[in-house]
Amino acid sequence: MQVPMKSIWFLVLLVVVGIAAIDEVYGAGECGKSSPDMEAFKLAPCVSAAQDASAQVSDRCCSQVKKIGKNPKCLCATMLSNTAKSSGAKPEIAVTIPKRCNIADRPVGYKCGDYTLP
Repeated sequence: MQVPMKSIWFLVLLVVVGIAAIDEVYGAGECGKSSPDMEAFKLAPCVSAAQDASAQVSDRCCSQVKKIGKNPKCLCATMLSNTAKSSGAKPEIAVTIPKRCNIADRPVGYKCGDYTLP
């Protein structure tokens, strides 16, 4: 018995869609198993520094940015997340926080949406 080619393509499509769904469920996003919006809550100590470029950046903020910043994609997605925006964070100022924290191994030049990390 020969399987029709249409059936084979349908099965291939199901496998591809299934793999994509599994990746989504098990955290293949920018921040692994967490979402950028959830990670943004960890940056609560950074709110004033993300609103005002001349505001002091706290040690707690820098500590959290350093942790999240080990994954530049996650840091970027977190700074541009809906949660960050709803807190009043300004993306153009938020992207300056790693530099203001003097994080030596920050991802300088990393493109973060319309912004570039200094």
